[in-house]
Amino acid sequence: MKNAFMGIDVGSISTKGTIIDENDNLLCGEYIYTKGNPLEAVKKLLHLLEAQFDAENYRIAAVGTTGSARKLIGAVLNAAVVKNEITAHAVGTTNIHPDVRTIFEIGGQDSKIIILRGGVVTDYAMNTLCAAGTGAFISNQAARLDIAVEDFGETALKSTDPTPIAARCTVFAESDLVHKLQIGCSKEDIAAGLCRAIVLNYLNNVAKGKKIEPPVVFQGGVSKNIGVVKAFESETGYDIIVDKNGHLAGAYGVALLAKRSGVIRPFDFGITDVDFKITGKSCGKCANNCEVICVYKEGSLVDSWGNRCERGAVAVGR
Repeated sequence: MKNAFMGIDVGSISTKGTIIDENDNLLCGEYIYTKGNPLEAVKKLLHLLEAQFDAENYRIAAVGTTGSARKLIGAVLNAAVVKNEITAHAVGTTNIHPDVRTIFEIGGQDSKIIILRGGVVTDYAMNTLCAAGTGAFISNQAARLDIAVEDFGETALKSTDPTPIAARCTVFAESDLVHKLQIGCSKEDIAAGLCRAIVLNYLNNVAKGKKIEPPVVFQGGVSKNIGVVKAFESETGYDIIVDKNGHLAGAYGVALLAKRSGVIRPFDFGITDVDFKITGKSCGKCANNCEVICVYKEGSLVDSWGNRCERGAVAVGR
């Protein structure tokens, strides 16, 4: 029986999973929508991965988690490694592109830039409060234009005269889009204008002050939009690398980290049938008034976090 390693990346919009072998080869991978419930999304994801997994020849020796719900899902899956998205994406990307110097990543509700030199992260930045230019933004604008989101990029490439769109803010962008439709601009030109605006928003905000150098790898769900890829190439003057499985980069990276940790915590897909309960409550024992998150497995507490002093500590028995 050979060892395999699982990586789970749980984001606000999407949840990704990968399983790799001992030689870092991708055995299977899945991408689904989180739909506001990370625990249920992961259960669904695990069912999909299990259907592809060769259980006769492999066993999952360890799991790693990343993303916004990494700690919660790490507790549920008894993960060997729980890491932030920057580390996971950097590790996953450098394993495929050892010479990468810049990573662009645009997901459902956030975006980031990672600067690497010699395979080491030297700088990074993430978007702050505004979701302009993210996957959710594109989905909303595609719906307004009555274009299937998967066709948005191809539609943009048909443009002969991209329409300038103010995309520094979602509210301004939507107002500008409606105005451009009212004055007769074509859907193709508006789509191309939105793709360029997304890129300019990213470069002027997320990447502001960062030294972008090739090779540049573009990841996240938005990397599947060929219109945005072409706009990045036009604005930066560099070829943009987009991998077939670039949307799984975080999950792939944290699977690698689980393997490299050397920690063996065998995983059983039967975990999807186990009853988990997550509760959040205010401690109230001091002025911090911390919100303590507790994870229960079949009624027994398996993990808790959120307290900023010992008064809020919750006894956990593993």
